[in-house]
Amino acid sequence: MQARLPQGEQPVLRIIPMPADTNAHGTIFGGWVMAQVDLAGSVPAYERAQGPIVTVAVNSFLFKEPVFVGDLVSFYARVVKVGRTSITVDVEVFAQRGRDGRTDAVKVTEAQLTYVAIDADRKPRPIPGGPQWA
Repeated sequence: MQARLPQGEQPVLRIIPMPADTNAHGTIFGGWVMAQVDLAGSVPAYERAQGPIVTVAVNSFLFKEPVFVGDLVSFYARVVKVGRTSITVDVEVFAQRGRDGRTDAVKVTEAQLTYVAIDADRKPRPIPGGPQWA
């Protein structure tokens, strides 16, 4: 199903999966996609926390369409909630197939993850600015 890339937003990560990332069925491993989603979600979480964060939960994860070798995969991530020490991030993933200059894409994955800000001793620390909802 065709979708439009989010307007007015820049992806936090863009990558082209390679043959080594495929499963026995010729599509990209779900675990590869999950790892990239975690990396993408950590970008705005780190920025909002103003320092180190760790992943504490994958709240939801939905694979909607397969990802193929050669797709240009774009990851869009936004903070949706900030707690005292935690940050919840929504991630949307789109694949541009063939990359022939069209802006149409296929939404392949959506997920929500929670990160916790940590101090030098790897203990939870308060997030500057305190709790808020996006």
